[in-house]
Amino acid sequence: MIKIRIATFNLDNLGSRPGNGPPIEARIALLRPQLLRLDADVLCLQEVNAEKTSRRTERALPALNALLAETPYSAYTRVTSKGSGGQGPADIHNIVILSRLRVIAHEQLWHDLVPPLSYRVAAKSAEVETRFDRPILHATVALPDGRCLHVINLHLKAPLAAAIPGQKESPFVWKSTGAWAEGFYVAACKRSGQALEARLLLDRLFDTEASALVAVCGDFNAESHETPVRILLAQEDDTGSRTLAPRQLTILESELPKNRRFTIRHGGRKLVFDHILASSALAAYHRKTEIHNSALADEVFDAASVMSVPSFHAPVVSELVLTEV
Repeated sequence: MIKIRIATFNLDNLGSRPGNGPPIEARIALLRPQLLRLDADVLCLQEVNAEKTSRRTERALPALNALLAETPYSAYTRVTSKGSGGQGPADIHNIVILSRLRVIAHEQLWHDLVPPLSYRVAAKSAEVETRFDRPILHATVALPDGRCLHVINLHLKAPLAAAIPGQKESPFVWKSTGAWAEGFYVAACKRSGQALEARLLLDRLFDTEASALVAVCGDFNAESHETPVRILLAQEDDTGSRTLAPRQLTILESELPKNRRFTIRHGGRKLVFDHILASSALAAYHRKTEIHNSALADEVFDAASVMSVPSFHAPVVSELVLTEV
């Protein structure tokens, strides 16, 4: 039997961030126990910020290094997303996969399967190219019995209006409701478009191996009934095809009681934005899923208490027990 724990955690701007955030030492003291409690063999992280030590060097991840120090994760293989220039991580919101198991291959997808949206902005009647904010990270992990586990880490566009050129009075104030609505529409297109790119990646994996073991993890910025998650799930109710059913995904946290099933508190509402989805072959080995949300703060009501909040996202961890082949 092979027991594997797969986890996802949005670290909520770990590292240098705009404005006055808490010192990194204070955040580490709060975050490290959460990571240790996950006891993950494969850990997908989002919102890892980077820093440059000089103009000539690539950005590095000192905050992540400090967080992982003195934990088992410091010895894990690390796969990190690269910025749009491809020369090291971006300044903010990088995604990272950490694996205790050997990583035999990895890739980054950023408009590799879905082209940028060419869009005529109604507010200005100008053609613009709308690109995804972040890439998708895919790592292939070797299991002890010779099989491969595919891990896909996502951080989809937040449900906040995307920038429309010339349509803001200030960073947080729009000139008109129409311009804001258009920005909100563009953000939804980005979120669904990147979900489509991840689904096309999944289909590519299933073309090669019909019973591929795949976990799709991350911050989807959408609940299970919303378009991005439905695109990824590709359930039979939507496709109308039993033939395609082996390609659908399962939401592993769906087994939890509704009152415990949330990863975000937003203005008093409990939402599930962070998910672990599994292919049919992998879901067959699922034993349990936990969401560590008992002390989760509200990102609206508790925003002023950021100094004592490790993250406004709760980590999710799934345990699977695989029968060896």
